[in-house]
Amino acid sequence: METNNLLVSSTPHIRSKETVSSVMLDVIIALVPAAVAGVVFFGITAAIEIVMAVVSAVIWETLYNKIAKKKNTIKDLSAVVTGLLLAMNLPALSLSEHPIAVFVVPCIGTLFAIVVAKNLFGGLGQNFINPALAGRAFLLASYPTLMSGSAFKPTNFLNVDATTYATPLSSMKATGGYGADIVQGLLGNTGGTIGETCAVLLILGGIYLMLRKIISWRIPVVYIATVLVFTYIFKLCGIKGAVNRDFTEIFFGGLMLGAFFMATDYASSPITPKGKLIMGFGCGFITVIIRVFGGYPEGVSYSILLMNLCVPLIDRYTAPKKFGYVKPVKEVKKDE
Repeated sequence: METNNLLVSSTPHIRSKETVSSVMLDVIIALVPAAVAGVVFFGITAAIEIVMAVVSAVIWETLYNKIAKKKNTIKDLSAVVTGLLLAMNLPALSLSEHPIAVFVVPCIGTLFAIVVAKNLFGGLGQNFINPALAGRAFLLASYPTLMSGSAFKPTNFLNVDATTYATPLSSMKATGGYGADIVQGLLGNTGGTIGETCAVLLILGGIYLMLRKIISWRIPVVYIATVLVFTYIFKLCGIKGAVNRDFTEIFFGGLMLGAFFMATDYASSPITPKGKLIMGFGCGFITVIIRVFGGYPEGVSYSILLMNLCVPLIDRYTAPKKFGYVKPVKEVKKDE
């Protein structure tokens, strides 16, 4: 009589055909159009920064795994995604004014993102904050003049000379006007970082990820809606920093990039449906608070990083109850 060997394994028993590399590849596909638009608008320096960020991220990942004697994880494409996202959060620097920074700054940012924010906490899936945003925050603290304020735009694609002009959100802070219309914001012909300016392509990339079921609609939709609602609430209340703002606020700055591609990071976002709604609301509210009341014109990066720190607490209080769970009855102490 034949006996069948039973394979006993731990959960989960329902498995998906998706792999880490396939998910990361979808994210790269969704990001590429906006990255290409950044190169078109900002010229050769944007292309250099993107290449330097992606290549250096892969190198840091490889070196760390080799030094720590861990399995090489570059094939999962997570380092490529981190490098690309960081590059899209960088301003296109002028080759004539900052010839060294164009090559060095992306490498420093990815070093902090890959080694400190990701691998020192256990690697992919165990990082508690978004690595790319952590790298950007580190660069903002280290090189505030380069990372914020004015943007540089070449007169033609190969020209290393560039003109300096204010980003729409910094213009709003300084003069009360965006300095760009909604069409420019949608198409990307505005100031800002390399990947945050073309709202149309970022939205299309986000829709692609939702159709592929890589991300949920909850975080990006609630995030964007919260920014829109609270912008008008403060505007109607006559708050000084909000009276000149309107719905075009959502198309300027890093809102679309942050909402679709960074607030939805698997490792640093809630896993429950209710938690995702809370995450989107919290990011949106903090973004508006920083933009309206803060001295910094943009609030997307810091809002996501702050909410990343709240994710364990959010997951704890939004976790579904176990089937058949009955809350224990507290024993009443009898008076002796």
